[in-house]
Amino acid sequence: MITRNTIGSPVAELRNGPFGSFGVLGPEGRPPYGRGSLGIEVSGSTTTAPAPNEKVDFGNEVDFFSRPVSGLKEVGFHVFQTGENVTYGGPTNMPNIRFEIDPNLAAPNAGVNYSTLVWVPAAAPVTNRWTDYLDATETGTWFLTGAAGGLTNCEQSDLCDFDTVMAALQDGGDPATLYSAAVGKGRDYMWIGAVDGLRINETIYDFEPWGVRTHPAT
Repeated sequence: MITRNTIGSPVAELRNGPFGSFGVLGPEGRPPYGRGSLGIEVSGSTTTAPAPNEKVDFGNEVDFFSRPVSGLKEVGFHVFQTGENVTYGGPTNMPNIRFEIDPNLAAPNAGVNYSTLVWVPAAAPVTNRWTDYLDATETGTWFLTGAAGGLTNCEQSDLCDFDTVMAALQDGGDPATLYSAAVGKGRDYMWIGAVDGLRINETIYDFEPWGVRTHPAT
């Protein structure tokens, strides 16, 4: 986990399965790669007091550092969504892909040097089983956190598609660069499920109980 991006006591754990609910057979009943996945568990509001809804990011702060954001061409994953998760937060209660970045906006906004580029998936097409690959460059929406969101008109209250947010970051300043890449969830609704087959460009990250394997995308 990216510890500094963790709030509460969430779970992001490499695990076996899940292998689908009862009666689910075939590819939908097992992880798309190998036997394992990244299990994610976060809670939502649990008290009447202001609740620190949980948040977790499972990712990499080393291998993507300083790469250009414009180099992101293919992004997405497979997800195991449950009917209960839909009950907790609606059909778009889903995990996210998050890239911490230096937006490197042009003057007079050159001092904005941190934001998170977040993919918000559309509703999963199925529940209680594995989805097909969900393409983050073609489906769902994106936003930038912090000041960069408002300055690019791609903030959480004004979501953009992939092409729009990428174009907004190419504003004439230095190229936007990556700090980290992660799969995460929170801070909003309870969610208990799993992710596998994270794709970033031509590499697929296969989550297994013993570690993360990489495969070339085909």
